[in-house]
Amino acid sequence: MTKYKAIVSTGESEYIEKKSRFIAQVFPIETQEEALEIIEKTKKKYSDARHNCFAFSVGMNPPVLRFSDDGEPNGTAGKPILEVILGEEINNILVIVTRYFGGTLLGTGGLVRAYTKAAQDGIHNAEIVIKKLGNEVAIQTNYQDIGKIQYILGNHQIKIIDSNYGEDVVILCHMEKEKQEPIEKELMEATNGKVGITVEDEIWFY
Repeated sequence: MTKYKAIVSTGESEYIEKKSRFIAQVFPIETQEEALEIIEKTKKKYSDARHNCFAFSVGMNPPVLRFSDDGEPNGTAGKPILEVILGEEINNILVIVTRYFGGTLLGTGGLVRAYTKAAQDGIHNAEIVIKKLGNEVAIQTNYQDIGKIQYILGNHQIKIIDSNYGEDVVILCHMEKEKQEPIEKELMEATNGKVGITVEDEIWFY
């Protein structure tokens, strides 16, 4: 896998069904331990709520998937939340839906619809991006060729992360692995081989 959908900001929504409040919170996560820590903090924050149901997907090939109904009837909360995550094809994401009971039973179908709706709204309120597998690349050049390099990088929509102007110029940028070789060739040709290109690290970026 060289690309995947992810969120880079938290999202939140509130949905009311027959006076029951469903508060969805969406978090980007990197590990299962991070997800469990956020879940515990949320349970403390909403300790007066009837239920704090959740689902998360973390990692790849394959991802770790977990969900909890937290006291709701089996299959009416955690699994619907997880199905929303899988349907959106988002990795490294945690969705928690807190329910304050409004006094009216919703039935299994009503609960599934409410938790699904809350999860969908929360995710859509977060910032969703496509993360790509690539390299952090340092490009060293002289002042005469810097304009050519900036032009080529711009043509390929490669964002310059940092620039250091000393005796030479060193540009730091992120490149997709599958596009790196032809770009390097183009840079070499444009500068008559006077550019230095070093891979600093393998990264996921957007």
